[in-house]
Amino acid sequence: MCGIVGYIGDKFAAPFLLDGLTKLEYRGYDSAGIAVFDGKEIFIEKTVGRLDALKDKLKNNLPNGSIGIGHTRWATHGRPSDRNAHPHTDCHGDFVVVHNGIIENYMSLKEELIAKGHVFKSETDTEVVPHLVEEYYQGNFIAAVREVLKRIEGSYSLVFMSKANHDELICAKQDNPLVVGIGEGENFIASDIPAIINRTRSTYILNDGEIAIIKKDSVTITDRNGKVIDKKIFHVSWNAEAAEKGGYEHFMLKEINEQPKAIKDTMRGFIKQIRPAKNNNDERIAQDGSQIIFPELKWDPAFFNNINKIYIVACGTAYHAGLVGKFYIEKLARMLVEVDLASEFRYRDPIIDDKTLTIFISQSGETSDTLAAMKESKQRGAKTLAITNVIGSSLAREADQVLYTIAGPEIAVASTKAYTTQLILMFMLALYMSQLRNTLSTERTRELISLLKKIPSQISETLSDVEPIKTFAQRYGFNEHVFYIGRSLDYDVALEGALKLKEISYIHAEAYAAGELKHGTLALIIEGVPVIALATQKSVYDKTISNIKEVKARDAVVIGIAAEGDTELEKYIDHVIYVPNTDELLIPLLTVVPLQLLAYYAAITRGCDVDKPRNLAKSVTVE
Repeated sequence: MCGIVGYIGDKFAAPFLLDGLTKLEYRGYDSAGIAVFDGKEIFIEKTVGRLDALKDKLKNNLPNGSIGIGHTRWATHGRPSDRNAHPHTDCHGDFVVVHNGIIENYMSLKEELIAKGHVFKSETDTEVVPHLVEEYYQGNFIAAVREVLKRIEGSYSLVFMSKANHDELICAKQDNPLVVGIGEGENFIASDIPAIINRTRSTYILNDGEIAIIKKDSVTITDRNGKVIDKKIFHVSWNAEAAEKGGYEHFMLKEINEQPKAIKDTMRGFIKQIRPAKNNNDERIAQDGSQIIFPELKWDPAFFNNINKIYIVACGTAYHAGLVGKFYIEKLARMLVEVDLASEFRYRDPIIDDKTLTIFISQSGETSDTLAAMKESKQRGAKTLAITNVIGSSLAREADQVLYTIAGPEIAVASTKAYTTQLILMFMLALYMSQLRNTLSTERTRELISLLKKIPSQISETLSDVEPIKTFAQRYGFNEHVFYIGRSLDYDVALEGALKLKEISYIHAEAYAAGELKHGTLALIIEGVPVIALATQKSVYDKTISNIKEVKARDAVVIGIAAEGDTELEKYIDHVIYVPNTDELLIPLLTVVPLQLLAYYAAITRGCDVDKPRNLAKSVTVE
């Protein structure tokens, strides 16, 4: 979720670059920098920290050039620091690049470039890009850029600047947003419309695979092979506030819709394709397959000989992700897992020693209770693994090892994309452990990975039709009590669904394991009370149907969440919301999406402040 800006025209570039980056601060960042061609050299200033720190550095030294690029960085490779901040250059400072995304094959490219004599200054994946331009440049800037794009793998929005070709900027897009603003005698580049909305409302929204060659008085858009694309101008009608939200009414809705990309980004680099051996006649071996890899963990089968218990420790939504993670690890890797609330963990004198693996989950990496629980575990000799969304966070620094979700910043207080990326990472971690422990067949592993790859598109499909959910929210949004029920993984997801409703709509919502209804909870079910029933787990499906019949017998209004193709559930309930069908292990990633939307539209119905619910903060940094 880095911020990118670019300017070329007759005016000074630096004031626009700083203003544009300020307009993108809502995206979140840990460092910032600009590069401007001043007529002789490319001037670069960058720093870790807030934009104010960069502005202070430039206060008495603002470059006077009329072409430049700028960047705010959200760290993914290399911790936040001055040297890891963008822009990045080649060996001689002739080429400068800013980048949003992930270069998956950067390490092999870096090793290749170092072998050829290139010297790197940062830990980032991005720095390979300007070095590749240097390698391919033979006097034709765009030709060199096209060669670079052939070599890199992953997601990116890239902007290139050259000292020798200082009358043009080149940008390219793949899986990350990039916008070109059209002015008079000047043109602009940005990763998001708010950066340019005060300068122009005429834009080109680049599509994947497109390259833009931008001069002060022209914009040429081509495909990667150089074929010119006749692209229509998009006129922005949003106001500045709406533009920050990408046209969505609230950040929460924007972030719900960002989940397919966030999950795809988090999966990148952890799924390795296994190629069939040449001339291999064994069909089982010759079939293409995949495996999960976590090279940074450096685990091997022997590692688990010294682990007899796993704890997952977290708070709030991350705790709910941990409950699903427990199921994944126990089911796939066949290891004993206990999940605990970080706020309670230390105070019950947990049984921990050097044969314990403790996994701590926190979106911000700054949750006070989770940090305290980690310190307690380390003091008792446990091995610690952090799962967080923020590189360089306190949790990441304290842990023995760390895995990052690539959700980008979450602005809304209610967590959505952080939760689903935590689930996807926990699922891949459990599969990785199963591979090391040899607890799953190769066929089952490949089946699950194949289904895993489909999840982003299936979430997009789930998000494509929200009208029924809006209708339910409008009809039942003024009820003061709502109950959620489910069994197995459905119960874990129900807990998260109820939390979302409580957080932002202020409706009293409770989730119950459906099999526990008879043990007291059924006394709360009265005529007309809404019950959200999740029924996706085939292993307990018949049991769930029986529990649904129990609440219907008390005249509750039941909204079911089911997989496509389920024609049985609708016989017993009032309404059904369907999600695409997949393995019952992976379906929590889909069923949570309508629950997020239901909470969102219920809050809208009740006139609540969706992004900033009362009494709550995004990150709980006090005990």
